[in-house]
Amino acid sequence: MTRPGIEPSDVHIRDASIRLGQFLKLAGLIDSGADAKSVIAEGLVTVNGEVDNRRGRQLCPGDVVVCAGRGARVANG
Repeated sequence: MTRPGIEPSDVHIRDASIRLGQFLKLAGLIDSGADAKSVIAEGLVTVNGEVDNRRGRQLCPGDVVVCAGRGARVANG
């Protein structure tokens, strides 16, 4: 699901799901919501190994997000 050499860190969420744009910021993969919009629109974000351009995509525990060579896994809070 991630590129070889990328070990995703677990990022705990409180709810059952979280939107992709929110998760990127929570995980520290980007600095702001505007950055999230840009990197997602440019196809620089993968979810479970697939490029996803939907900022509002709902992520659930176990999903792995990679952006700029860094990975994060959605985990139960």
